[in-house]
Amino acid sequence: MVNYMAKWSTNGVAARMRYDHGLHATLATIAIVAGLASGQALAADAQVKIANFTFDPPTLTVKAGATVTWINADDIPHLVSEKDGKFRSSALDTNDKFSQTFSIAGTVEYFCAIHPHMTGRIVVTP
Repeated sequence: MVNYMAKWSTNGVAARMRYDHGLHATLATIAIVAGLASGQALAADAQVKIANFTFDPPTLTVKAGATVTWINADDIPHLVSEKDGKFRSSALDTNDKFSQTFSIAGTVEYFCAIHPHMTGRIVVTP
């Protein structure tokens, strides 16, 4: 980026300040656009509550890059496990948490490895 204002200004300090300000604004804009393009800036984190032998919500939709946190609100342990074994929590006692980040779009099915009738789904969008 060329600053032609420096040639016409009689005050070199003022010209340099205009140039620096413009350069910083341009770099900040590029950083924001790059973050948006990667999808990471748009990802929103979410929670799944474990209560009464259910996952709430049973199906959760998030953007790629989001982190989902499961929180056990039951009085007994639960263990969050992806159907194909891609992730698995340790046993979660009351108020324990487990987090997993989802980077790739698709549908992820999971269940409680202690109580297999408890199932849930994460839908990850681009």
